[in-house]
Amino acid sequence: MKVRRSDRLIDMTRYLLERPHTLVSLTFFATRYGSAKSSISEDLTILKRTFQERGTGILETVPGAAGGARFIPGISEEEAILFVRKMETALTEENRFLPGGYVYMSDLLGQPDVLRQVGRIIATEYQEGAVDAVMTVATKGVPIAQSVASFLNVPFVIVRHDSQITEGSTVSVNYVSGSSNRIEKMALSKRSLKSGSRVLVVDDYMKAGGTVRGMQSLVKEFDSTVVGISVFAEGADTEDKVIEDYTSLLTVGVENEQVKVAPGNYLEKIFSKK
Repeated sequence: MKVRRSDRLIDMTRYLLERPHTLVSLTFFATRYGSAKSSISEDLTILKRTFQERGTGILETVPGAAGGARFIPGISEEEAILFVRKMETALTEENRFLPGGYVYMSDLLGQPDVLRQVGRIIATEYQEGAVDAVMTVATKGVPIAQSVASFLNVPFVIVRHDSQITEGSTVSVNYVSGSSNRIEKMALSKRSLKSGSRVLVVDDYMKAGGTVRGMQSLVKEFDSTVVGISVFAEGADTEDKVIEDYTSLLTVGVENEQVKVAPGNYLEKIFSKK
């Protein structure tokens, strides 16, 4: 049964958005809607232009018999700036200061709309698809990792400080916590990560970077490579960070028990390239 163009456009948009970084053939769409491939190509041209104009992402078209269309999520500079400013305002609300120089962020990172935007923003840096898995450490980084992984359409793996019997055999490493300067342990199930994987490490907050460095060591144990490090917020008061190459959305500090927030290096690092 042939489907009207307006209905096709709606369904094609939904189908592509739900399957980022997945090549969908013209033959599939033509069969799905009972339409000629030439009509499907025209539809994809409309979607490609709209996605680009709205900052939704990139609709990549691949020519040839084995070709099709692939949706790559992204975010515009304007929308990213607005989101970072919104988070700055939210984090400077009263009663966010916690003892030890920490800042309460769990309520923000529990909101679906915030997590979607964080995942989309971080995924934009890796639009070229050089990521096989997203890694984080339990527990607060898990929602961020899941969101980023969904936009990149790759698995996410959770590193734990204590081995769990439900994880089966694990690989563990010792690392020095950058904030407490104590030796701690983290472990990952042997089944979680394939050898040779390209791993994106994400976390909610990075103070000195000891935990992130521990995850880097763990990735090496799997004969894999860390291709990037992205955090929602980094501490502004830590001078001797043990991690140099990373991306942060926000910089958070505390002065006289007042939270001070500024943009991280993301906006300059990502959009200065464009």
